[in-house]
This record gives sequence, C-alpha cells and structure tokens, in this order.
Amino acid sequence: MWLAQRQPEWMTSDTLTYIGVLGTVVYAIGGWLSNTDIRYLWLSSFGLVLHWYGDSLDGTLARFRNTQRPIYGFFIDHTLDAVTTCLIFLGAGLSPMFRMDVALAALAGYLSLSIYTYVCTIVKEEFCLTYGKLGPTEFRLLLILLNILYMYTSWSEWRINWYGLEWGIFDILGIIITIILFSIYIAQFIKDRAAFAKQDPLNPHNKR
Repeated sequence: MWLAQRQPEWMTSDTLTYIGVLGTVVYAIGGWLSNTDIRYLWLSSFGLVLHWYGDSLDGTLARFRNTQRPIYGFFIDHTLDAVTTCLIFLGAGLSPMFRMDVALAALAGYLSLSIYTYVCTIVKEEFCLTYGKLGPTEFRLLLILLNILYMYTSWSEWRINWYGLEWGIFDILGIIITIILFSIYIAQFIKDRAAFAKQDPLNPHNKR
C-alpha cells in the first residue's frame, strides 16, 4: 500500500501490468546476453525486480484508488501471466545457467500449479498463489539468488557427464525445483480430491 500511495497520477493498473510483462522480456534478454558476458545476469535480476513491481502493485493500486475491475482485471492479469511465465523459464534456458530441457521441465511444473490454481478459483472460489511458503515473490527471489551464485561462486564450473549429456549443478537444482513443483501439485490434488469427494458425493441412484 505504501508504494501504491506514491504512484504518479498517470500510472494505472494496466500500465503496471505491462511493466511486469516488460520485466520478463528484460529477464529473457539478460539471460541470452549472459552467454557473452556473465554480468548480464544483473540485467536479468533487474528484469525480475521490474516484474515484481508491476505484477505485485497493479491490483493494489486498483484497490487503493477504488478502480477495481474484477472480471477485466482477472482476465488481463492471468492471461498475461502465461506469457510472463514462459518468458521467465525460456530466459533461464537461454542463459548458460540451465539446460533448456531442464528449464522447460520446470516450466511444465509451474504451469501445472498455475492451472490448478485457476481450477480451484472456480470450484472452491478460492484464489491461492502460495503453496507452502513458495509464491511468485519467493520464486523471483530464488532466481535472483541463483543468478548471484552463478556469477560469484565456482558452482558454475562444476560439471558431470551422465549418459552422454553434460549436467551442471544448476541443472540439478533446476531438476530439484521441478520435482518440488510437481510434488506440491500432486499433494494438493490428493488433498482436494478427498475434500471434493465428500462435498460432492456420488448419488446412489446414478450408479450403473
């Protein structure tokens, strides 16, 4: 709310949403350029900060100015979320930090959780962006931390050859993140499936 109170009059929720999209474009460009100079990962990190600024503040500004548009806002925000999510993971795969196949596997896990969130918004009337302690803000901070570790530690030099493919320590971290994302998805599905089965039991007259 502190930031929302200090936004200029010309700044709108839509503008902030598009700034968030721009941030992910900057992140992807920084990841690609870091193949020529590793310090471009600072540009990637700046892109994530820009994305956080736009993505986190657009709804807050609308509530502060009492300009909410629930249907339009939900549509614009979460339709563009698909674009920004893809840009972030593609940017990670374009960088020297992650193999592209590892980045795309993590993208699949993140999108699975996103779809699950949107389904639950309809059936539970509950919009949950955070699972456990992992939410969009924490995920951005994790990516910034990985950028710093790649630039300033010897981890980037660690490599193993497995079944003819070269894997770095950051690839292994990416696989762990992917496993965590899918594990959260499966655990949440099992939990909610049991709750929905009780809430919506099978009518004995409809049994075949």
